[in-house]
Amino acid sequence: MKDLAVKCQAVAMIPARSGSKRLQDKNIRRLGDHPAMAYTIAAALDSGVFSAVVMSTDSSRYADIASHYGAEVPFLRPDRLAGDLSPDIEWVDYTLGRLAEMGRVYDCFSILRPTSPFRTPNTIRRAWDEFRSEPGADSLRAVEKCEQHPGKMWVVRGRRMTPLLPLTPADRPWHSCQYQSLPEVYVQNASLEIAWTRVVLGTKSIAGNVVIPFLTVDHEGFDLNLPRDWSDAEELLASGTAQLPEVRLEPFQFKEE
Repeated sequence: MKDLAVKCQAVAMIPARSGSKRLQDKNIRRLGDHPAMAYTIAAALDSGVFSAVVMSTDSSRYADIASHYGAEVPFLRPDRLAGDLSPDIEWVDYTLGRLAEMGRVYDCFSILRPTSPFRTPNTIRRAWDEFRSEPGADSLRAVEKCEQHPGKMWVVRGRRMTPLLPLTPADRPWHSCQYQSLPEVYVQNASLEIAWTRVVLGTKSIAGNVVIPFLTVDHEGFDLNLPRDWSDAEELLASGTAQLPEVRLEPFQFKEE
């Protein structure tokens, strides 16, 4: 499998739509010295895994920032694929299709979301090595052990509630057990996904049917979505608990600065 890294052409796709409502402009909000997206672009470029690093955005402003940091923005994403409810498969299929029309066909793709700033080049290389060495896999997805176990979650309907998971044994319901005694459950995070392009073309999904786990460590899966997430990230940086990927460029100068 060692020669697969040479033969396989992979593209990194970084999604950054401009319409976030929970945390406005989170993809370009400054963290440390640079906009958040800069760290994902730098990690992708420095990983050495990808033949191209492409930003998918509906915003010409975001495109300018991405280009400054070394990502390609060969076209903008249509507004119809950049709404709050737009599924990933739509913009992924569109992006791969547009690139193919330009004569740029890739065997694999990776989704690297700019809201995971602590993902490093080594994180990407580690995931790539795991993906390429797993025969029969359609895709790889980053996961971490969940802190709030779904065995203790409920669905509320009016004045009644029932356990979310139907697998809980009747004689020893999970909601009444200690966390340590419950089955290990993992939750996906936004750090990264890798898949064969054929999965999108053949199944119209970004994951396919055979998905392998990539266990992130420390803060690799940290995700910026809410104001408190930003505060936590700044505290991690200030305390030295987490480090951002190196960005060897001058900070982008916003027009208002």
